[in-house]
Amino acid sequence: MNMGGFTKHFNFSDCDTVELAKQYGTPLYVISEDVIKDRCNEIRTTFLNKYSNTKAAYASKAFLTLAMCKIIEREGLGLDIVSGGELYTALKAEYPTEEIMFHGNNKSWEELELAVKHDVGRIIVDNLYELDILEEIAKQYDKIVNIQFRITPGIEGETHKYIVTGQKDSKFGIPLEPSAIHETVNRVMASPNLELKGFHFHLGSQLFENNIYVKGIEVVTNLMKGLKDQLGLEVAELNVGGGFGIRYTENDHPKPLSYFTDAVVEAIEAECAKHGLSIPTIIIEPGRWVVGEAGVTLYTMGAIKEIPGIRTYASIDGGFPDNPRTALYHAKYEAVVANKFNQEPKMTATIAGKCCETGDILIWDLKTPEIEPGDILAVLSTGAYNFSMASNYNKIPRPAVVLISEGRSNVIVERENYDHLLERDIIPQYLKNK
Repeated sequence: MNMGGFTKHFNFSDCDTVELAKQYGTPLYVISEDVIKDRCNEIRTTFLNKYSNTKAAYASKAFLTLAMCKIIEREGLGLDIVSGGELYTALKAEYPTEEIMFHGNNKSWEELELAVKHDVGRIIVDNLYELDILEEIAKQYDKIVNIQFRITPGIEGETHKYIVTGQKDSKFGIPLEPSAIHETVNRVMASPNLELKGFHFHLGSQLFENNIYVKGIEVVTNLMKGLKDQLGLEVAELNVGGGFGIRYTENDHPKPLSYFTDAVVEAIEAECAKHGLSIPTIIIEPGRWVVGEAGVTLYTMGAIKEIPGIRTYASIDGGFPDNPRTALYHAKYEAVVANKFNQEPKMTATIAGKCCETGDILIWDLKTPEIEPGDILAVLSTGAYNFSMASNYNKIPRPAVVLISEGRSNVIVERENYDHLLERDIIPQYLKNK
């Protein structure tokens, strides 16, 4: 509906996205603090405050900046990290290290040393090689390091094969072979520098059913029962990871957080009662679920190429470098023409990125109003893994990040320029002399 000739703009979290594009330029990542706060409040009301002895850590690989660390600290969540760079970001933001959980399948000596020196709350041990390194570092610094073991329970979630993580054939975690697990646990129990707090599993990302978590809990509580009977170990913590699905397109039907957490708590209580176990502290680690729908990315349309009877390509000033997920996962998105938000769709356009890659297509066959160069495209649900995965492919500077809250906007990551692309380049002297 045209509304008498008035063209309405797309508003996101009480901000006019067209005005944001004018003020900050494009491509532009826009993150809504309001949406993040709402999600954190849902975590508190439906999980942390509803059930005793529970914790939640934000999986920061989805989106991490200094400002995000401050938001997560203010909202009372822990922080799940997977690298020395993410740990360094948390340290620079003065995030409390005792609330950090350090994951990763191949942590380096330097990363583990940094974690031990700064008293990171939990290190999630992924393999025996890491355990050897960690024990040596803990001895060197005369510290007791609290750990969880990441295990692979042999369960596959229904999602893209690249983001399934709980199957036996996985690069993540310790395979669930009882004799090997018992031997490893026994070793840790005898160590003066390591304390085993519990177990962690992660079954995949963008999951929409809760039965997979129930199956994982059944497997792990069986392990806990065996460890109690044979080694006298009462497991104190059970970390079920994250992976709760969000909405990217109309084909996605996400559930409320309670759909997952209620099932998790009920399953743990039932299985612990069946096995005569004390109920452990229950930990979840949502990342995408917190920030995914809190983000949109703004682009300016440029060349529009019509191939009669075949397709219309609308090229944008970004693409693969700021959103590799379409190429990596065949991810699908919805988008709107922000400066023509109230106009009826009249055409179909395929949104093409600007990189020299045939596969640099952001959205196939998007229904749009009549489009022209200079229109602003807003791609929805880009808060998770877009900024985190961004690159400088084709020597394209990475976009700025703007945080919006209650109608206000603030830059939290500055836009890169061409000088940034070369600031670490060095020409050897022998090349300068030619």
